[in-house]
Amino acid sequence: MAMSMASAEGEPMMDINTTPLIDVMLVLLIMFIITIPIQTHAVKLDLPQDQPNQTPPPVDPVKNKVVITPDGQVLWNGAPVDLVTLRQYLDLTQQMNPIPELHLQPDPNARYELVDQVLAVTKRARVEKMGFVGNEAYGNF
Repeated sequence: MAMSMASAEGEPMMDINTTPLIDVMLVLLIMFIITIPIQTHAVKLDLPQDQPNQTPPPVDPVKNKVVITPDGQVLWNGAPVDLVTLRQYLDLTQQMNPIPELHLQPDPNARYELVDQVLAVTKRARVEKMGFVGNEAYGNF
């Protein structure tokens, strides 16, 4: 380490000694790192339930229809499904060649929140061929 000497015998040194400051900061950093609690990260997954007596509705290679009813049900080709199962069916259709069309038919009295959730699922599944069916029902509103 280099030390600076004053030019005259009686003048005070004008440089601040930063070594103790750095030592204190390092000790505080180590104490902070030690006192941080170990965080456990949990990822919640909704795994599909195995239902041996229920056969899933077939995935049509040409077009599939998703209907949202006023009572809050989502129907895939006429069979009720939840949003997790809907996502699995949409992922399956996106792997087919050619990709089948998806027809979305929300009832005019269906809750917008559920329609929004279904649209979010289709967006996450990266559905490209999608159309809205039954728009003439909205003409009276």
